[in-house]
Amino acid sequence: MGDYDTELSRIVAELNRAAPSQKPAATTPVAGGSLDQLLDNAARRNASDILLVAGAPPVLRINGALAPGSGEPLEPEDLRALILPLLAPSQLEELQRRKSVDFGFVREGVGRFRINLHHQRGTLAASIRLLPSRIPSLESLHLPASLGKLADRRQGLVLITGPTGCGKTSTLAALIDIINGRRAAHVVTIEDPVEYQHANRTAIIEQIEVGRDTPDFAGSVRSIVRQTPDVILIGEMRDPETIATALTAAETGHLVLSTLHTNDTIQAVSRILDSFPSANQPQIRQQLSLALLAVIAQQLVPGADGMTRWPATEIMIATDAVRALVRKGDDHQLRSQISVGRSEGMMTMEQSLADLVRTNRIARDTAYAHCFRTDDLQRYLGA
Repeated sequence: MGDYDTELSRIVAELNRAAPSQKPAATTPVAGGSLDQLLDNAARRNASDILLVAGAPPVLRINGALAPGSGEPLEPEDLRALILPLLAPSQLEELQRRKSVDFGFVREGVGRFRINLHHQRGTLAASIRLLPSRIPSLESLHLPASLGKLADRRQGLVLITGPTGCGKTSTLAALIDIINGRRAAHVVTIEDPVEYQHANRTAIIEQIEVGRDTPDFAGSVRSIVRQTPDVILIGEMRDPETIATALTAAETGHLVLSTLHTNDTIQAVSRILDSFPSANQPQIRQQLSLALLAVIAQQLVPGADGMTRWPATEIMIATDAVRALVRKGDDHQLRSQISVGRSEGMMTMEQSLADLVRTNRIARDTAYAHCFRTDDLQRYLGA
């Protein structure tokens, strides 16, 4: 056993013996400053993330770009002193066993945070996400107001797709907040971890956190459908069992909201189908064609002012024509339906990027860097 593993085992043993009130406060000064100082600095600079890697000073992500934090390069022992006191004994044991762990924590007066603790080059490293204290609106996220209509639906599946950090969770939170303000619904969410905390208003909202309230997504989704929910939010559809349960729930009187990691809306359809054996895919196609309400793909694009970011969105609404194409397996024809469906609330990513250029929110070169089909963008821009 190496020095690091020996030290980690010692900490696990000590914390197992200690009362909760005896846990360290994680305010020990190190080369990069105390954890509270790092978090406070990141919050004041409106950072979304903090990256802690041995051999480098703390790094912040601000408006999608990396920026230097403060302090000197961190030594491996600095990282251990900053982060390990936050972990419960069970989390330390998971870190030993799996070499990574995800969890959330709160620092009074600073905010709520989500952390991924992992290993690189034989040392600890951490990525800390600053969780917003206020629930955003579609307007504050600069998303189309028409998406709010999806919150009024009583049954079906709404998918938000895009890369990590593109704002999928914020979009879901905005939709849940609309439901919370409009109707007396029972909303149950399963998240890893809970990022936005919803206070009951018109709706009653239960928020289940993976790792704290339930061991995994799949088991919790099966349990949720027995809790008489009207709306189900699944933080991410990670496995075939979760996807199958979500489709069944969406078919049987529930509004289901979830996310996938795909670049565009059509890939979301393919990703769902590819999760199942080929023999099962005709049945899944049939279910998806009946359950689907909409797929929204989004990415955050740097603004022309160099300081802000704007969402570019691709929206596919499940019209009768879209449902028929999904059911028959004619996925290659879905793009043409999206491009001609603006009157029904649809748009392609290239149409969205062209709109952002025409309104001077993003530069033309930026639009080309983020588009998927250059020829389409050229046509929409008239160049």
